[in-house]
Amino acid sequence: MRMPRGGRVFLAMCLGSLFILVLYFQSITRPAGEPSVNKSIPHAKGRRSPLQTLYNGDPQSELWLSQKLSLQDRRDLLEEACLTHTRKRRVLSPEDLRHLIVDDKHSLIYCYVPKVACTNWKRVMMVLTGDGRYSDPLDIPANEAHVTGNLRTLSEYTVSEINQRLRTYLKFVFVREPFERLVSAYRNKFTRSYNTAFHKRYGTKIIRRHRADAEPDALEKGSDVSFQEFVQYLVDPRTQREEPFNEHWERVHSLCHPCLIHYDVVGKYETLEPDAQAVLRLIGADGAVRFPTSGKSTRTDGDMSARFFNDISPFYQRKLFNLYRMDFLLFNYSTPQYLRTQ
Repeated sequence: MRMPRGGRVFLAMCLGSLFILVLYFQSITRPAGEPSVNKSIPHAKGRRSPLQTLYNGDPQSELWLSQKLSLQDRRDLLEEACLTHTRKRRVLSPEDLRHLIVDDKHSLIYCYVPKVACTNWKRVMMVLTGDGRYSDPLDIPANEAHVTGNLRTLSEYTVSEINQRLRTYLKFVFVREPFERLVSAYRNKFTRSYNTAFHKRYGTKIIRRHRADAEPDALEKGSDVSFQEFVQYLVDPRTQREEPFNEHWERVHSLCHPCLIHYDVVGKYETLEPDAQAVLRLIGADGAVRFPTSGKSTRTDGDMSARFFNDISPFYQRKLFNLYRMDFLLFNYSTPQYLRTQ
């Protein structure tokens, strides 16, 4: 039985309304000194909201004021880059908000980006939002930090609740030099023997498509993908036509939508510890929880990335840079000196 045309139109309008979020044009144009603070969201008695702490001037140490100015510079650079390099505006659907983790206790929203300390940030968010079971983030096993349901995402709220939180909560994201993040993702997902799920899911497809005369064992296991084959897979137009990128190599601007959502804090992996401490200070939790420190010797850096790119032809380097160009531009990362695009 066909639904009358008028009924179909009405149904479409109702469904469409669920996806229309009155996002962030008001936040982008809001003066930095005048944060919008919704009185209906309770804060602990006597505690300022994080936005008030960030935007309003109070007697503070010279070091803290300098750090806040640095965060302001990053916000300004991001907004300028968005105005310069993006033309189309669109509304966001709940599906776009799956990476935004919400902490209602501290009026906080965190957009997690894989390979940018997101395991430790999820651990911290579990401590902040939890019932006291954990007090030290490192007590939380890494695999538990990634269990769906342990943390609530913005996509789980109603449209009015989403808009309220986007207007009034402190929103932050941590980013990383795009190619260092990409090399880190490759090393973790394709060179570690325990990542058999990634080998089966992606490695077999990459080898089948980008390796001539592949051995049957490689086609079956997908466990020895080279970085060159990984790059070919990323820039192959068929890849994104068939399905979205995996979150571990998806671009930050596609995961967190920084030109539609006004992030109050843009932290960087290169200054991870002081930036993380700044976020915790803004929500008044710096004395209650400490962001876990990481062994710098295990991190992917520019020198390591340069070695991985040695065997990539200028043709593929250029295509890969164009693929990740927006992340370089939005987050003020320079073109790597080792890159050969001519």
